[in-house]
Amino acid sequence: MKVITLLGLILPFLVAAQQPTPRSSGSTSPPSAPSVGPSNGRHYTNSSGQLVHSPMGAPSAPAGATAKCGDGTYSFSQHARGTCSHHGSVAFWLIH
Repeated sequence: MKVITLLGLILPFLVAAQQPTPRSSGSTSPPSAPSVGPSNGRHYTNSSGQLVHSPMGAPSAPAGATAKCGDGTYSFSQHARGTCSHHGSVAFWLIH
């Protein structure tokens, strides 16, 4: 009788342990592209975890651009560190 009672107490825990752990209710899909500025189809995740347009060429500063790079592309970086890396460094900032 004690064995059956013990199994009755343990069995629910064993069954629960075999169930997959539910994931958090947060979205597991990748972040959506930013809605500001034109898109060249390329983005990166910055140090704050935000999706940002990669630098892109344009005849004039696109909406949302923050700096013009040395190679003539425009950056949408939200942090000074690393802005225009691999693009000839910052030629000048578009925001103050």
